[in-house]
Formats: sequence, C-alpha cells, structure tokens
Amino acid sequence: MIHFFLQTQVQYFKEDDPIAALVLLIGAGGILFFILVLNLVRHGLKLGKKPQKGISTRHYSVFAMRRAEKKYGLNRGYSKLLEYIFKSNGVTDPERTLANPPVLDKHFKRAIKEIENSPASENEIQQKLAFLFSLRNVIDIYHNTSAGDPSTQKIASGMEATLGVNQESYQVKVMSTKDESIMVDCPRNRVGSLIKFQKGTTANLSFIAKDGKNFSFDIRIVGMTNTTFGDALHLIGSKQAKSMTQRRYRRKQALLNCYFFLINLVETKKKKAPKMTLGSTRYKGNITDISIGGCAIKTQNAVSVGSRIKIEFEDSKSPFPMAVLGQVLRINRTGIGNTVMYIKFIKIPRKAMNSINFIVFDYGD
Repeated sequence: MIHFFLQTQVQYFKEDDPIAALVLLIGAGGILFFILVLNLVRHGLKLGKKPQKGISTRHYSVFAMRRAEKKYGLNRGYSKLLEYIFKSNGVTDPERTLANPPVLDKHFKRAIKEIENSPASENEIQQKLAFLFSLRNVIDIYHNTSAGDPSTQKIASGMEATLGVNQESYQVKVMSTKDESIMVDCPRNRVGSLIKFQKGTTANLSFIAKDGKNFSFDIRIVGMTNTTFGDALHLIGSKQAKSMTQRRYRRKQALLNCYFFLINLVETKKKKAPKMTLGSTRYKGNITDISIGGCAIKTQNAVSVGSRIKIEFEDSKSPFPMAVLGQVLRINRTGIGNTVMYIKFIKIPRKAMNSINFIVFDYGD
C-alpha cells in the first residue's frame, strides 16, 4: 500500500524539482515510522527493550476474558477477581486456562496463599476466601454440566460404590472387575447376616469419579459366590457408564473423624417457632464423603430420618473443631451395626464452609 502511495503521488511533480521529491519521501518515511510504532504499541512491546528471557511477549486478551465471562455465566465481581488472578500469574489465554482444571487450581492456590499472608483481619481473610471459593464452584458447576464423557468412566477394584436394589441402597466395595463382570462385597443386614437377592434382579451400581462427578452402571445380579477375598456378590454390568444428575457442588470422598449431637425441638408458649436445644449425648462417626451442601456419616449410632444434628469435625488448618448444623435425609444399612446417614447442611459458618472447600478441591498443604 505504501509503495502504491509513492507511485501515485510522484507523478504530480516535475523531474527537475528535487526539493518537492525530497519532501514527499520524508512524508512517506514518517508514515512508515508511525505504522511501525503503532504496531509495537498494540503488541505491548517497549521501544529499545528486548523481551526478558523466559517471559512471554503475548499480551493479556481482554476480549477472551469477556468471552469466558459470558460462557461461564460470571458476574462482574467474579470476572474482576478472575482477571486479577490471571494477570498476577501471567495468564494470557483465559479460555484455555479455564478449560484445564489442574492448571486453574494452581493459580487459585497461589491466590489463596496471597490472601492468607495478607495483613487483613481473620474475618476479612475468611470473607475473601469465601468469595474465591464461590467463584471456583461456579466454574466447577459449568464443567459438571457441560463436560465429561461417560463412556470413558470405569469402575476399578478397591473403589467404594453404592448398590441400588428395589429402592434400597447399600454401600459396597468393588473386589474385582473383568469385562462386564463385577464382584463386590456382599451387603449385610443389621445383625450381620448376608442379604440375599433373587438371581436376575436388575439394579444399578453408582460411584464417584476422581473429578467428583457421579456415574452409574445398569447391572444384573448373578448371585453370591465365594472368592479368595471372601463372600462376593456377582454382578453383570453394562460396559458404558451413564452420567447421573449432577450435584450442585463437588463432593470428595474422605475419612474424617466426627462427632454429632441430636438437636431437640422444644415447643414454647412465647415463640411460634420451636426452640432448638442441644442433646447432651455425643455420638461418634466418620465422614465418608463431603461437599459444602452436605455429607455422609458412617456410624453405629444412627438417628431417624428428618432429625437435626450438630456435626463437629477436625480440620488441619484450624486448632478448633468445625461445627455445622445438618438434617438427616436418608439412611442406609451397611453391615454389622453400621449405618450411613446422608446429611443436608442447613446452617454452615463461613469458616467451616471454607474448610470444607479446602478438602473438596484438595487445596490443603
């Protein structure tokens, strides 16, 4: 274009007018210099300085950030926080980073350390952590509802699973798998006797994958058999898992010691709503999986469905136990004297919620 510009303009000057030609050449040179400077500015480079070794010369894409903001349904507050995290860590491609959870988690861990090491008060730190985890959960919900190929999910030996038969659920452990054949330990009733199922009964076997998503297999019960590992229930299942209805929040299989207290509701004359009082008996259990929405507790002291309980559990980041208020949604018998209670959290302090998020996203030290 510049070459064409010079050709079309020179014809207006006489060959014996060198001053006019010189002025024209200087003007064209100025235009070239202006275009060069503009191009350098657009690419974020500084004149007279070479890029440092190991530092990318690619600039942060605001347009890519806006696309990601719309794609993931982020509000302006979330978007500003995410933009700050990415710019602080030299991220130039927001969309690509968001699509890669392990890489994304590295940036979030750095942001958490920055928050924890700040001179802010404990209350302010917990507020900032809660907002950051809220953003991380929004991103996780998008991944849960839009990604994941069930055909790639496999159930392996040693995995914990839930066997659903005739509207009853039993916690089992996978003993071995081969092609469509699956061996699990036999469910037992309250007194420890093996539960017998009719041959050919259709059921399903569900499990939580490493990424926290829930999958299940349609299976058929073949019968009980004796193996070197003990009595086993033989199942024939489909090779392809199917994705179950996604939970709102990511769950994490865990083994956390906990205690719980029964909450009693006492009617009062002055207040319309019943007063909650804490029972004096402390029961022991183990949290087997957890999310900020609820948990599962394995215990020998199950309470009835609908009961409200106060749950206390240890956290490595706090010298004091965390406490939450929950309600028992359902219970499953798992063996001799053991029961799994499925709890929905109905009141959870901010610090306890942050502690659970540390566990769920594996952000601990």
